[in-house]
Amino acid sequence: QDAGNHTLLREFILSGLSSRPELQHLLFFTICFIYSMTLIGNLLICMATAHPTLHTPMYFFLRVLSVLDISTASVVVPKMLVNTLSEDRSISYLGCVTQLYCVVCLASTEWYLLAAMAYDRYVAVCRPLRYPAVMSTRACLSMALLSCCSGQVVSVVQTAWVFTLPFCGPRSINYFFCDIPPLVLLSCADTSRYERQLISATVLVIFTPFCLILLSYTCIISSILRISSAESRHKTFSTCSSHLTVVTLYCASGTLIYLQPKSSNSQEAKKVLALIYTTVIPTLNPLIYSLRNKEVKEVLIRGMAVLMRK
Repeated sequence: QDAGNHTLLREFILSGLSSRPELQHLLFFTICFIYSMTLIGNLLICMATAHPTLHTPMYFFLRVLSVLDISTASVVVPKMLVNTLSEDRSISYLGCVTQLYCVVCLASTEWYLLAAMAYDRYVAVCRPLRYPAVMSTRACLSMALLSCCSGQVVSVVQTAWVFTLPFCGPRSINYFFCDIPPLVLLSCADTSRYERQLISATVLVIFTPFCLILLSYTCIISSILRISSAESRHKTFSTCSSHLTVVTLYCASGTLIYLQPKSSNSQEAKKVLALIYTTVIPTLNPLIYSLRNKEVKEVLIRGMAVLMRK
């Protein structure tokens, strides 16, 4: 019977961020504004870092990060906006599979890329003489490709595991997109084995890169303390603290969501956390990583000046 119900299931119903009708229009315009800022900010970074004067490993990784942020938001937000104003909040079975695969793939890839970016900064600050040799074009491309491939492997495994579970209960997902915790809650089978596997995957995908990032920045800060110029120390500390704030926020939201997938009493809190890493952080990344950067701002200003003259 469970297998039959699993086979006959053709669609899910997404409950959305809130079931209160009076909040729907406010949520729509708020999310729409955030999504617009995500697209504008990250597209500006993509254009600026493509400038010949910014062809360095750091800006290459920033460009890839911007593409990932645009992709993550675009997988989740458009469907969420439609559902906010629509009475039909259904998503097909295949659509749910595709959305889960894309979200997990992009999030995993971004974690590995953030680790690569931290390593790039570590080499630049702590091993400056070896930087050109270590962070060559080939090495940067290899790191980006490895991040992408690792994200795809993680996503294939997680998506396959989730959708082999029998869904014989209600088809309503108390979430605004197809994600692992709400889908696990719909299963009528014993998911304890899968939950243990998910904890292992969370450690592999989130904690391992986070520890590497933390180690990199510990070495960077140690080197900064030996800088004689107070202004240089303050500037580097400011950049490091901004990066670590975003990474910690990303880490906290991810671990709180995925370490206890069947914790139904915290679903509303998990919605907020999921909104942070799928919508808010992609908006913050351009501000934290790039738009505060003097070289990026100069390229953007020159570009806008050229457009205005035309």
